[in-house]
Amino acid sequence: MFPTSLRNSTVIVIATIWLASSALADTTPSIDWKSLPVEEITLFYPGQSSFQWLHSPEHPGARKVGRGTGCTRCHNGDEQSMGKDIVSGGQLEPNPIEGKKGSLRLAIQAAHDEENLYLRFNWRTQADRPGIMHNYMRYDGQAWAFYGGPRSAKRVRQGQEPPLYEDRLAVMIDDGDVQRFAEQGCWLSCHNGMRDMPGEPTTETVRSHPYLGDGGLGRKDVRKYIPVSRTDASASWDKVKPAEVLAQIKERGMFLELMQWRAARSNPVDMADDGYVLGYRLFDEGQNPFSWNVDRDSMIPKYMFDPEKVGRKSLTIADIESVPKPAALIREENATLYDPDADWREGDVLPGRLLSRVDARGSAADNTRIRGKWEDGNWVVTWIRPLDTGNSDDIALERGNTYTFGFAIHDDNVTTRFHFVSFPVSVGIGRGGDITAVSLE
Repeated sequence: MFPTSLRNSTVIVIATIWLASSALADTTPSIDWKSLPVEEITLFYPGQSSFQWLHSPEHPGARKVGRGTGCTRCHNGDEQSMGKDIVSGGQLEPNPIEGKKGSLRLAIQAAHDEENLYLRFNWRTQADRPGIMHNYMRYDGQAWAFYGGPRSAKRVRQGQEPPLYEDRLAVMIDDGDVQRFAEQGCWLSCHNGMRDMPGEPTTETVRSHPYLGDGGLGRKDVRKYIPVSRTDASASWDKVKPAEVLAQIKERGMFLELMQWRAARSNPVDMADDGYVLGYRLFDEGQNPFSWNVDRDSMIPKYMFDPEKVGRKSLTIADIESVPKPAALIREENATLYDPDADWREGDVLPGRLLSRVDARGSAADNTRIRGKWEDGNWVVTWIRPLDTGNSDDIALERGNTYTFGFAIHDDNVTTRFHFVSFPVSVGIGRGGDITAVSLE
């Protein structure tokens, strides 16, 4: 069993752990958020509801969906009750997580000027601590092994290891080029065959797939995609169009932008990752702010904390969530190369991820002005996104237009489908929408 103090700790997370993001304050305009309107939406727990389920006889509204009726035409205001029903178990949740909430309220504010879209998010976490730990490794006296994990993992459910997984905010954007995203939202990208979904294929099956597997993307599981990337009407995971056809579809702009703020893997360096969804959920070209801090074959770490800067080389389970002890390993701020002879002891802990704002580059590093702060049970995330990044794998936003957004939050140490999602939300930039970004000019 893991220490009681780890389960019950309450901490205040400061806006940044280290100084990697000091430049952010210098480039952020002064916004009086208190003067801007606040829109609250309810995100709910979807369970195993997928694109295929949406169109199946199990869904009472399947015929309406087939005719193009949007989710909110039937379910607007039902988010809380649906989430409560699903999260408790049943047809759409065969493996419920004990004590998990069914819905979450998300407050959103939006503004713009001629260059940027400014978003501010606020939500309350279920846990009394932020999810700032991810892929941690523990030394058992002889070797390193991953320690902790999401609440859905068997070893965590059984109390053998603690729930350690990052909180996450995902923003999905469509400019109108992806058919029916405005009606179905995130469900257009969620399918049977994905991780923790019905019909999940084996690792061997995915690795042998000509597009997804060893001969193509080099993946071992199925992640988000949109129906236009498949050859059959059911949008089956394995019926992928040829790579050259997918490239043509992408060139026409028929993809979803997907940006994810991660409390462990991007927030300590004031960034979010940048990706898109078409044939698979992929990152944009370039380098993300995070990478592996371990050789996953040998399980030997690459970096450790720099004792001269941190005062110690590692963490322990007892203080793994203690601030100001560093939760993140940042290459240019608090890290040094791993020393295998540094008197490692049983119970020493190192992050399995290495962060770097300096090494992030290309289109994958577009989101460089995001700041998250957790205090008194609430996350506040301020996000600055250029209207036009200048990269073809991003959606260019224009003032005077309305876009469809989808929001998702991974809360309380969960991964994959165990999140909260929104119905499609229209966001107007200088014009009306479910959320209207007001002009700062």
